[in-house]
Amino acid sequence: MTDKQQTAATPERWTVVIPAFNEARFIARTLDTLAAQSIGTPSIVVVDNASTDGTAEVVARFAAEHPGLDVRVVPEPRQGRLYALETGIAQVTTAYVALCDADTLYPVDYLARAGAGFDAHPDAAAVFALGVYRGSSPLRARLVRLKGAIAGRLLRNQGHTGGYGQCFHMGRLRAAGGYSVDLWPFMVADHEVVNRVRRHGRIVYSGNFWCLTSDRRKDRSRVDWSLGERLLYNFSPGFTKDWFFYRFLRPRFEKRTMYNINLRSRDWEGDPAP
Repeated sequence: MTDKQQTAATPERWTVVIPAFNEARFIARTLDTLAAQSIGTPSIVVVDNASTDGTAEVVARFAAEHPGLDVRVVPEPRQGRLYALETGIAQVTTAYVALCDADTLYPVDYLARAGAGFDAHPDAAAVFALGVYRGSSPLRARLVRLKGAIAGRLLRNQGHTGGYGQCFHMGRLRAAGGYSVDLWPFMVADHEVVNRVRRHGRIVYSGNFWCLTSDRRKDRSRVDWSLGERLLYNFSPGFTKDWFFYRFLRPRFEKRTMYNINLRSRDWEGDPAP
């Protein structure tokens, strides 16, 4: 494809959405990596989800220091990451959206690789990046990326990454209902949304598309599924995924109060910034 304007690897075709709650100590480094993208800097929407630590002020200062960039802060007073995602995605008018986390670092070619994934697979609904924990050894990082890429090829009907590395075709994300408190107010929403999006196009993974994530959370008992639930998700065939989420997992999560708002409980508060 020779016409650059017809490719997905141009900043005009992208919006970055970052839901943020009390990320004043972390978010500037994330913004630095997004501002340095090799394809140019896309529009960046930071949804301040009722932060109390000055997150919005940090982002506003970053925007003032980079007057040539389109960096916006959008307030969302309803507490919960899903509300922030709903609000941020509603701001998007571009063809593609990159959902990013405020504590994740993105390689300089992150959006270039995402765009290349969409160019190579015109039927794709999503191109997902694999997460490598900061501080991982080079060998461990390569193994994590290889494992994720293989899983993505073999188990196409599910998610193999988190909300830090999800890039969507906007039309197909909207057709699937997007992130929605009404449709799925629980944990692992980043996997449930894949169950709906996959009906509108393929999910693409590559071992060369990755980002550096944070492992700040120490206690995951109220924010993650059990080992048995995870294994059933991983090894159940695609045609059973509706049953898995809406008949099996929903009542279990309701009983354990495994709602997405649990993410606002932050056991690392007080830890030094990475």
